[in-house]
Amino acid sequence: MSPTESTNASAAGGVTPDSAARQSSAPPADGAASRSLTRKRRHGPAWHRVAEVAVRVMAASAVVSIVLIFAFVLREAVPIFWEQSDVRLVDLVSPRQWANYDAPMFIWQPVGGVAKMNIVPLFLGTLKVTLLSLLFAVPLAIGAAIFVSQFARRRVREIVKPAVELLAGIPSVVLGFFALMILATWVQDAFGLAYRLNALVAAMGLSLAVIPVIFTISEDALDAVPRQLKEASLALGARKWQTTLRVVLPAALPGIAAAVILGFGRAIGETMVVLMASGNAAVMAPFNPTSSARTVTATIASELGEVSQGDVHWRVLFLLGALLFTVTFVLNRIGVAIVARLHRKLTATSR
Repeated sequence: MSPTESTNASAAGGVTPDSAARQSSAPPADGAASRSLTRKRRHGPAWHRVAEVAVRVMAASAVVSIVLIFAFVLREAVPIFWEQSDVRLVDLVSPRQWANYDAPMFIWQPVGGVAKMNIVPLFLGTLKVTLLSLLFAVPLAIGAAIFVSQFARRRVREIVKPAVELLAGIPSVVLGFFALMILATWVQDAFGLAYRLNALVAAMGLSLAVIPVIFTISEDALDAVPRQLKEASLALGARKWQTTLRVVLPAALPGIAAAVILGFGRAIGETMVVLMASGNAAVMAPFNPTSSARTVTATIASELGEVSQGDVHWRVLFLLGALLFTVTFVLNRIGVAIVARLHRKLTATSR
């Protein structure tokens, strides 16, 4: 059949070449519905988008709240640098020869005839209690994390891990009451200490609040070590404890370091335990754990409600809060950076 005849035949049947081309190029009838279905699958239901926006708003509000809190603390603290007062700025960080004293001394006695506001004893007391608490918490927390992650049976792990993490839910005032009423008496009777409340008792009570933080992050870091590393070590003939100490522990070391840093930040910002169990005397004895200690947080909590707003004592307390806020923020950022480094390292190793 010639082309002319086929064209005529098509026309006779009601189908022209132009209409045939349009029919062949037209999308199927359900094309729009399929595109709409694909779009819905890609973006999800509407309530998913609403939930995503709500989460973003809550996260942004948390960041804004922290910034506003820091701005408020700074607003109350910075006027001390230009306001006229009897307290010199240099006296806050350097010793001074006070009346009736034989030598220059660091003293925190804001109430009295002459206000003595040297913040060095407060920061030394804070560091002493914090480091002592880490001496108790770090070995116990990391040892428990290694046991639970590498050696414990599944049933034991399901009991020990929640039990340790449950300590994080105990209010700090309960831990402080335990240290004040029970732990202080035990320590004094066991070691024959002269002072019932001291830095050692406060550190032991504070370690109960730090252990869950270090334990949880360390255990997660140990579990994140690729299984191939452990299997390769065991295949070469190493014992399980050798694999744990020489393979798993070094691989998880950045995460464990982050746990210790975050535990340090948790300990340095604790208030109630040290307020109730440390004795609260600003004594310059950094190397004597059995002496009393006064921390920055305990000073703010015990004195802020008793000073006049805008007074120099008020300004110094807010300055202490700003310094403590800055130290805690820097420590948290260091911990986040170490965790990110651990994630990149383990990801590269698993590949």
